[in-house]
Amino acid sequence: MLRSLASAFLMYSRIPMPRVEWNEANRRYALGWFPLIGAVIGGLLMLWRLFCTQFCCGQFLFAAVAVLLPVLITGGIHLDGFCDVTDARASCADREKRLAIMSDPHIGSFAVIRVCLYLILQTAVFTKVSDIRSTAVIACSYVVSRSFSGLSAVTFRCAKKDGTLQDFVKPSHRSAVIAMVSIFAVAASFFMIFASYVQGCAAFVSAVLCFLYYKHIAYRDFGGTTGDLCGWFLQLCEIAMLIAAVLTGLITEGLI
Repeated sequence: MLRSLASAFLMYSRIPMPRVEWNEANRRYALGWFPLIGAVIGGLLMLWRLFCTQFCCGQFLFAAVAVLLPVLITGGIHLDGFCDVTDARASCADREKRLAIMSDPHIGSFAVIRVCLYLILQTAVFTKVSDIRSTAVIACSYVVSRSFSGLSAVTFRCAKKDGTLQDFVKPSHRSAVIAMVSIFAVAASFFMIFASYVQGCAAFVSAVLCFLYYKHIAYRDFGGTTGDLCGWFLQLCEIAMLIAAVLTGLITEGLI
């Protein structure tokens, strides 16, 4: 279990961890620990919000660092998947060609345009997150998104027989991984709703809708999921939950 935890953090984050041997036994439960990386990001976001409140930092500075934190922790691995899938879908090619485009290390113009728009929108929405309750909802969303991403990895049909995702899926103890990510998802959703009932519920519903949309796109356009698609979904889910939480918060404040 501890070696699987280290394997998950070594693969999906830039957090220093003890080096473990890269073998199937040490990756058996790695996907089950994947949501903990989201917990680290969420915890740092909460500390940053408290710091900004204490020292009266501007909202734009808060938003910029809030967008930067996940990239610093993960090294941008999920944004890379977002870019690869964007290029593949924008090609309007057949399924095999789309899978080949995702494997290409080069980035296309469509990916550059959309990732820039994504980060601009994310920064703009974060400028509206000024209270600790809204921040807590968003902090929990990093756990929820990774729980759903891990769940898809072991339950969705795989589009390819090899690749980075398969290195984690093939040796995984599926029932244990499903149980682990489900527990993380339920716990994070509970805290999200406890922090703010309306915002938490809105964020959770948006995550479920993104998950269903992800499965539809993965099966229709690619014949199943891949590591890049898991990253694409994670980014889509996080910004959808962020927007849902902020919009419901603004609406609630307006009604009050």
